[in-house]
Amino acid sequence: MAASSSVRLHHQPSPSLRLPAPTNHQFLAARCRWRGHPGGAAAPPLRLRATGAAQPFDSSESPPRAVELEKREDQQQQQPRLKIAVVGFGNYGQFLARTLVAQGHTVLAHSRSDYSAVAAALGARFFPDPHDLCECHPDVVLLATSILSAEAVLRSLPVHRLRRNTLFVDVLSVKEFPKNLLLSSLPPDFDVICTHPMFGPESARDGWDGLPFVFDKVRVGDCPARRARAEAFLNIFEREGCRMVEMSCAEHDAHAAETQFLTHTVGRMLAMLELRSTPINTKGYETLLRLVDNTCSDSFDLYNGLFMYNKNSTELLNRLEWAMDSVKKRLFDGLHDVLRRQLFDFEGSPADPAELLVVGGDLYTDGDEGDADAVDGGSRGE
Repeated sequence: MAASSSVRLHHQPSPSLRLPAPTNHQFLAARCRWRGHPGGAAAPPLRLRATGAAQPFDSSESPPRAVELEKREDQQQQQPRLKIAVVGFGNYGQFLARTLVAQGHTVLAHSRSDYSAVAAALGARFFPDPHDLCECHPDVVLLATSILSAEAVLRSLPVHRLRRNTLFVDVLSVKEFPKNLLLSSLPPDFDVICTHPMFGPESARDGWDGLPFVFDKVRVGDCPARRARAEAFLNIFEREGCRMVEMSCAEHDAHAAETQFLTHTVGRMLAMLELRSTPINTKGYETLLRLVDNTCSDSFDLYNGLFMYNKNSTELLNRLEWAMDSVKKRLFDGLHDVLRRQLFDFEGSPADPAELLVVGGDLYTDGDEGDADAVDGGSRGE
């Protein structure tokens, strides 16, 4: 009995009791009856109404642009955040600060005027006292003053309160002058990069993409952290799409004398003419009017700084004066030739023009000279 209790019985159903598998026709008929269709009628085909999954390049942007934006967002997330002190928080300093804050950097501002409200609106902190600014130990000190005030502002900074390897960057429109100034005024442990963003609030109102950014790594330490900090600062402009141009300060000033000083000089000369728009403006004339607006919107201090602190400007000014004199000479030489033809090229004139005399506005030949004297003498009663 004990053995029988441990026996498990497995019932094998008879093959005759197994249900046959439904055929495809029977399966479709059953499904149609369940959906309310008459038996045997074919079900309507399924249609894809919508999907929750995003499709490749499912955006209003074109595929290359979408990829570029995604790449920039990834770079922004990986970009190290810098603490940047903007010294000189005027129009141009505020212009740069907007982009610095937008990229997630901490911006500290200092200026002689009170821009605390403007700084707060931009998301920056304003320090009226330079000592308080330097005690915040910024990674980068960005000198955004005018050319004429750069030396005085730099010497007023308590650089001894900064970390001894702080990076100094200038954005002045001339480069040899700030390079020599920074190297002579700062401790040797400080890093120096001279830059020139060749655009401003007007020319970059639609973004910085494609605009030139000139830079010269004047002095950057061999420490990997200091090199990484310098690259992180330059990457601010590269991420905005600037055309990065590495160039020595001397080469920059040689080019800038023509690209900047000449442009400002011509624009201010035209402004002295008080040009006005007319009903028959040509494209070239409208270009001149825009040149006047663009150059005169900048302060005269900027133009004066381009002249005083770029040794190439004096030579260019002399060349411009020589060019103007050459053009005037060519014009007046042509006018002299026209007058000579009007005076001397007439039918029956003598072969030698030296035989002609001009007396009282009339033309006389040498043969008529005596008669002219006789007539003249008779008129005086002689």
